[in-house]
Amino acid sequence: MDLVIMADTHLPKRAKDLPAALWAAVEAADVVVHAGDWVDEATLDRLEERSRRLVACWGNNDGPGLRARLPEVARVELDGVRLGVVHETGGRQGREARADAAYPDLDVLVFGHSHIPWDTTTPRGLRLLNPGSPTDRRQQPHCTYLTARVADGVLGDVALHRLPPRTATAPRRTS
Repeated sequence: MDLVIMADTHLPKRAKDLPAALWAAVEAADVVVHAGDWVDEATLDRLEERSRRLVACWGNNDGPGLRARLPEVARVELDGVRLGVVHETGGRQGREARADAAYPDLDVLVFGHSHIPWDTTTPRGLRLLNPGSPTDRRQQPHCTYLTARVADGVLGDVALHRLPPRTATAPRRTS
């Protein structure tokens, strides 16, 4: 089972659309995971249309419409892997201990918010993944997303994908 993992798309504020390479990965994946900060419902609609299966939550920049359609924490079992998706986990200091305490029922926790790629395993064995952002790199060298594979109850082949720089930026809102 092939996964595409993203967060912090911030459309249309940070970009007009998701990069073409990410859309191609979405259409090839068995499961698409989004860890919040969509900003607009149109992105959710498009991902629902183009994904075989979508597992997603809302983020701190998501308004009432998205919060009505998505949970704060999404949980799913994929071929024996208990996966959760949440937007925020707090600061990097103490993240592993907080996640172990808050999510004892999970094998993998995908999160966003920081726009910083992250891949660690807690003392309990919980895998923590942050895909960065495909549209807003902030202080990172590249915009990014993750892919992974689930097989026989194991998450493997986790890969960070760097996206090419955008050639044009989204128009700035004045209101």
